[in-house]
Amino acid sequence: MTGGGSAGHISPALAVIQTLKDSAPDGNRAPEFLYLGGRRGLEEEQVTRAGIRFAGVETGKLRRYFSWQNFTDAGRVPLGILQAVGIVRRFRPDVVFSTGGYVSVPPVMAARLLNIPILIHEQTVQVGLANRIAARCATKIALSWDSALQDLTPNLQKKAFVAGNPVRGQIFAGDKAAANRFFDFDDENLPSLYVTGGSQGSRLINRAVEDALPELLKTCRIIHQCGKQPDGQEQDFDRLENAVKNLPPELARRYRFTRYVREEINHVFAWADLVLGRAGAGTVSELCVLGKPAVYVPLVPTGGDEQTRNAQMGETAGAAKIIKQSECDAAKLWDVLPPLLNDGPQLAEMSAAALTLAKPGAAQTLANTILELGK
Repeated sequence: MTGGGSAGHISPALAVIQTLKDSAPDGNRAPEFLYLGGRRGLEEEQVTRAGIRFAGVETGKLRRYFSWQNFTDAGRVPLGILQAVGIVRRFRPDVVFSTGGYVSVPPVMAARLLNIPILIHEQTVQVGLANRIAARCATKIALSWDSALQDLTPNLQKKAFVAGNPVRGQIFAGDKAAANRFFDFDDENLPSLYVTGGSQGSRLINRAVEDALPELLKTCRIIHQCGKQPDGQEQDFDRLENAVKNLPPELARRYRFTRYVREEINHVFAWADLVLGRAGAGTVSELCVLGKPAVYVPLVPTGGDEQTRNAQMGETAGAAKIIKQSECDAAKLWDVLPPLLNDGPQLAEMSAAALTLAKPGAAQTLANTILELGK
């Protein structure tokens, strides 16, 4: 297994690993996994925490813009390929499964040199640069959305199929009452808004919500996952803590903020009538499979402006609304969120539309493909 650089690449791989473990026939040898990632990336912590063996190689980020780091990273890629060849040769896998990101390029190249079957997976509505490179080496190409097919050449389309994007198993079977207990909410009959910006949070969204709190809390309750900003930067958690102190008690009791939402994420999703957040592939996939209406603030720029395309897909289907990053402030949140939160029929229509985009069996489909390639 390989892929990384962001949680959006790592989570699908972990979901497929768990599915392969769960679906192993009784009496058969249990699957054995090795995760190849970058030596300085997010993947080592998340993978080892999941109990998966990890090996690190040198990686170089593939940038679409000029940076002096391009020159140093260019030297890391061939070194990473040589390291990956040694690791892959010793492990002798039946299949290599890649979820993309620049860290996946050396392991995929190594697998191609060693003639090992390769399955790559693309999470977004467009094929990222790393996967465009890896696609030439791949035996099979799995996509999450139909629109990504247009990014492949006719020859590559012949080995591509749409599987969907695997989501965390923990997001299912949530309970709204459990979220109320966990966050110590009063039993008020108010709409519920979940705000999320990922593990590092979204400073833009956090500041807009901070400014909008006095008005928003007149019409809804909020759980706000604000993230932890890099060391040395001002922490949005501290700002929100001060903002709450200035709220009237009757409004402050309707607001909860936290750096992270972990095991309780299933209850939070069940609790939320509407989600405000970025439009990363993982977020969009999870909200679709759960049928959650969303207001997306796409991060710009990202590689190929993928978050805008992710959000536009939801908007076109009627499952989401978009606030442009350049327009995301308190006034815009007041304009968009309260009318939507208080329109039950529209939220129901958006929920149904989100479900039409969902592919809940993605992890099993990818697991089956890996098993087929392994034969």
